[in-house]
Amino acid sequence: MSGTTRRYLRPAAALAAAAALALTGCTADSGSSDGQTGFISDPKGGLDTAPVASRQTAPAISGTTLHGDKAALADYRGKIVVLNVWGSWCNPCRAEAKGLQEVWSKYRDQDVQFLGINTRDPDVNNAVRFEDSFGITYPSLYDPDGTEILKFPKGSLNPQSIPTTIVVDRQGRLAARSMRPISAEDLEKLLQPVLAEPK
Repeated sequence: MSGTTRRYLRPAAALAAAAALALTGCTADSGSSDGQTGFISDPKGGLDTAPVASRQTAPAISGTTLHGDKAALADYRGKIVVLNVWGSWCNPCRAEAKGLQEVWSKYRDQDVQFLGINTRDPDVNNAVRFEDSFGITYPSLYDPDGTEILKFPKGSLNPQSIPTTIVVDRQGRLAARSMRPISAEDLEKLLQPVLAEPK
């Protein structure tokens, strides 16, 4: 296979995976032998938490934000990070946006950082307009082809639908996940136990 063919195949594969991600809403199999196991699913569905001993290290998420700055998950080691995977085209993302900003405003001075991952937006201006419309003040990486999302290992508390919200603990491990539009109340339920853990 030529180098030119490889260059075109990788973006195409990433785009196909991102498209599939948007269409799936399945929960992770806690019995999987691939990656993280032993996490606990909320009986109401869509919320998962991992005991400290079962947590897997989050992948090396990094890139350029919607406003052209560089950002990486590793920049926030020592803080709890709330990752939110979203797209401006996504109605459920609109439903949760104000609640995310509300929780960010409440906890940003308590060693908590929010970081969005914007995906499947071919024009960054659409994503910027979304943030302006909902008053979002935390940064978001621009990941139109889903490259950063694909870094999450299979079987971990990984994004399997859009929107997905993931809580990363102070040691950079995957602690909790919501695979549905999350309310401010439910996000606090995921965040507060991690916040209460020893530093």
